[in-house]
Amino acid sequence: MDISTDGALLVCSNRDAGTLSVVDLKTKRKLHEVEVGRHPECVTFIGESYDVAVAIYGEDRIDFVNAKSGKKTGSLDVFDEPYSVVSNADGSRLWATLEYPGEVLEIDPAKNEIVRQVQAGSFLRGLALHDDELLVTEYFTGIVKSIDVKDFEVTHEWTGSKEDNICRQITVHPTWSKAYLPHQRSLTEVSHGSGSIFPYLGIVNTDVHDKSVRKRKQMDSFRGTYVVANPWEVAISPDGKRLYIVFAGTNDMYVGDLLDDDYHEVEFAGLLRIGSNPRAVKVSPDSKTFYVYNALDFNVVAYDAATLRQHGEIKVTEWTGTPELLLGKKLFYTANPPMTSRRWISCSSCHPDGNSDGRTWQQPEGLRNTQAVFGLKETHPIHWSADRDEVQDFEHTIRSPLMGARGLIRGRVNDALGKPNAGLSRELDALAAYANSHPFELSPHAKQGLSESARRGKMLFLSSEVGCAKCHSGPYATDLKMHDVGTGRDDPSELMGTKYDTPTLLGVYRTAPYLHDGTAATLRDVLTTTNPKDEHGKTSHLKSSDIDDLVEYMKVLPYELPGSP
Repeated sequence: MDISTDGALLVCSNRDAGTLSVVDLKTKRKLHEVEVGRHPECVTFIGESYDVAVAIYGEDRIDFVNAKSGKKTGSLDVFDEPYSVVSNADGSRLWATLEYPGEVLEIDPAKNEIVRQVQAGSFLRGLALHDDELLVTEYFTGIVKSIDVKDFEVTHEWTGSKEDNICRQITVHPTWSKAYLPHQRSLTEVSHGSGSIFPYLGIVNTDVHDKSVRKRKQMDSFRGTYVVANPWEVAISPDGKRLYIVFAGTNDMYVGDLLDDDYHEVEFAGLLRIGSNPRAVKVSPDSKTFYVYNALDFNVVAYDAATLRQHGEIKVTEWTGTPELLLGKKLFYTANPPMTSRRWISCSSCHPDGNSDGRTWQQPEGLRNTQAVFGLKETHPIHWSADRDEVQDFEHTIRSPLMGARGLIRGRVNDALGKPNAGLSRELDALAAYANSHPFELSPHAKQGLSESARRGKMLFLSSEVGCAKCHSGPYATDLKMHDVGTGRDDPSELMGTKYDTPTLLGVYRTAPYLHDGTAATLRDVLTTTNPKDEHGKTSHLKSSDIDDLVEYMKVLPYELPGSP
């Protein structure tokens, strides 16, 4: 969401609808809703104009729209997964993050072309322009990088804690040398999950180029013991006095007074209960009004900054799916009852937008690397230990110490792998329908077809001598069976045996770390250092170049979608 520099227009991207909405802030009416493509994410006005750039995450494109006319004016193809996009003051340059492969692009909007690009980290999302530098965040680590705009190279980084996780955005103070970023803290060693995920506000002093000079404030204790979950976005008022942060899991907002004291940083000024799954907040140029985008109410709500009272609501789009899928998505993203009892975690805390959180957790049954839910419907059974054969079996998780809720079924729950729990609860069936609705995406490494290296890797992969395809077979690269390939025998906490469900390899290029315990940092490690006895494919006899070819082949999966003609 963004507001034009004159305060006249607001634009917001509607991820589910695939549209960009334009709102007249004087009349509080939607002027246009423009179709842009699958999963639009961040949007920015270009300088002082009414031209807008929006990152089309699901179609690997930056689209350009004139907000006044509601007409698309151009587009620019990029490699993969553009997330954030920002403009400089005069509109002569744009910058965008590519979540994968972790690049920042410099774009000339007048010529509609990429001028420069730099590899700046891993899985980049947040982006902000601060004087003569860009600040960018890594999604899975919360690491902040500084990129010098002139030389276009990474100059500094602030690492925070190894527990920092799920950082989507960063914003800068208009006059102080400070940046603010919302993120989670994931304590992966907590065996039952309870108390393992916390919402944080990170603060970086950009004048001090020391990676240790970084603070964080725990937001579930910002106001006593009031618990909030899934911090999504932070906004700073243009006058530099106020901070606004939304929590998508509990439908809350904190308002804080900013302090330039290098200690407290922000103090409590107000708490608002807002709409469903708030994902964006923006402040008007005069700092008198702030706007919240509620992603699952499909509206933008205006609030008076002085009184914190609502004074306007604009419907910006409509839900395009079934009522069942909407109910399931709301349940998936909420940390409120009936999904939890203590409001500290939602399904999306570990599986945001169907992705993995990139972590390996110490679960009661042993070490478990978080899996993405893409293609879940086609790749049952579920979990590394195949202990569930339907998504409705996650009723046991909802009732477990992890989420601690009463559950969605009224009455007795059938055992996992026993009689079906499907059909016992409308809400649980809706949650299952949503979880099963995430499709696979084509690999960006296959856009130009299979390279010669990938073709050689495919031959090795399919060969009986190497044997990868014995288990990773069929259209989803899994035989849906359990195997002991030696990967769990060194884990003393393993309680369910060392046979694991064959994971799909579709989309494996972006799901590191690998194996059930996350011990393989790269695909090459899967084939070499974590496969010393050739139990996970026969690879010890292969040359280094052969391993490279196998990795290249796995990176292109899927190069065609299952079921494609």
